Amino acid sequence: MSTESYISPLSLRYAGRAMQELFSQDKKFRTWRQLWIALAEAEQELGFSITDEQIEELKKNSEDINYDVAKAREKEVRHDVMAHVYAYGVQCPKAKGIIHLGATSCYVGDNTDIILMKEGLSIIRGKILDVIESLKEFALKYKDLPILAYTHFQPAQPTTLGKRATLWIQDLLMDLNDLDYVSESLRLLGSKGTTGTQASFLELFDGDHEKCKKLDDLIAEKMGFPGCYRVSGQTYSRKVDSRVLNVLSGIAQSVHKFSNDIRLMQHLKEVEEPFEKHQIGSSAMAYKRNPMRSERMAALARFIMTDSLNPALTASEQWFERTLDDSANKRLSVPEAFLAADGMLDLYVNVSEGLVVYEKVIDSHLRKELPFMATETILMDAVLKGGDRQELHERIRVHSMEAAKRVKEEGLENDLLNRIAEDPSFRTDMESLTKIMDPKRFTGRAKEQTEDFIRSDVEPVLLENSGRTREKTEINV
Repeated sequence: MSTESYISPLSLRYAGRAMQELFSQDKKFRTWRQLWIALAEAEQELGFSITDEQIEELKKNSEDINYDVAKAREKEVRHDVMAHVYAYGVQCPKAKGIIHLGATSCYVGDNTDIILMKEGLSIIRGKILDVIESLKEFALKYKDLPILAYTHFQPAQPTTLGKRATLWIQDLLMDLNDLDYVSESLRLLGSKGTTGTQASFLELFDGDHEKCKKLDDLIAEKMGFPGCYRVSGQTYSRKVDSRVLNVLSGIAQSVHKFSNDIRLMQHLKEVEEPFEKHQIGSSAMAYKRNPMRSERMAALARFIMTDSLNPALTASEQWFERTLDDSANKRLSVPEAFLAADGMLDLYVNVSEGLVVYEKVIDSHLRKELPFMATETILMDAVLKGGDRQELHERIRVHSMEAAKRVKEEGLENDLLNRIAEDPSFRTDMESLTKIMDPKRFTGRAKEQTEDFIRSDVEPVLLENSGRTREKTEINV
């Protein structure tokens, strides 16, 4: 590893090995060569004079890329595709005359980009499923654990911790649907020529339009795609890149929301992300257990969300059949979005698998607020015993304000139940009020909703993908 020049933290610290290899130079240029082989094979099958010997020579040298030759040639001609055509030809003297025949640079560049994005979405998809699987187990384990819920981060009617987890899962299921839709809609550019008209191929095939159409079909088939875009300029529409990165942005939104919730719960000492035995939380405050992984998830998520604007702007600013102001941007924005998403989801897997729950703290927080939330039940019971609802409502309001003042201004315990028990208007006692204070009475259908959601929405998705191999996730830092 060089320490004398810049290395992206996405490679050094965050992204996993598979995603780094996907967007490596080796993968890129080997894919170029596979596309040149597919083009030669398709042209041969359509009657062009290309021999089996030439194709075999191309295949024999498809993996061993002579980078030194390509680098020297690019320095001379200032064109990366033509430099690699030349380098491939040096290794394949019999086939050099038919490499890239009739094609433009976008034939290898754009088709490779589509191939890499589709494979990248597949990697991302697997990690989303890993997170969903972990969160499913978490949701079921804590489906009936009451926890104080919040609106506006102010105490509200209780929910359960498992029900809260279903909200995280639901977001990811939406992301999974979006990912599948976009991934399944991806098509290759094919071989469309300089302005997308296939004029060069029409000439090669002596004006045979059907062979021009068949050429795209054969290339797509050989590269494992269902087809090519029917029309294009010199490039595929740059809206494709925008659609793909919008999917990654949507995933980032879900991840960021989860990380917010974990960080807030860790502040409350209710739930914590994993913390290694020798991990240091702060260089100054040795006692601290900072939610560093959740914070890193949020940081990477924000990077992805802002990065998704790059292809949106590029798509909107292309001129006619193409301009080259997309190239430098694509080389940065697309791979880095995938690398960041990969690292972000590795963290999500790690955190979701190792969440630590402090049930006694959760119960303590809930019970401090529960008397306020139980007032409606207390009011109804008192009315059933013959009390006047309007009068009782006013009495509860007054008692609640006094109890809240005691908590906020004096730092004392909530004594609302004592105040009600001592008020003859309610015709009750402390023993009766304590029985009402079972937290599970106030969580509504949270448990049942969790069970129904897991059964109807989550388990079918996991069952459909049960044959996948779950990779071990490693966090570098």
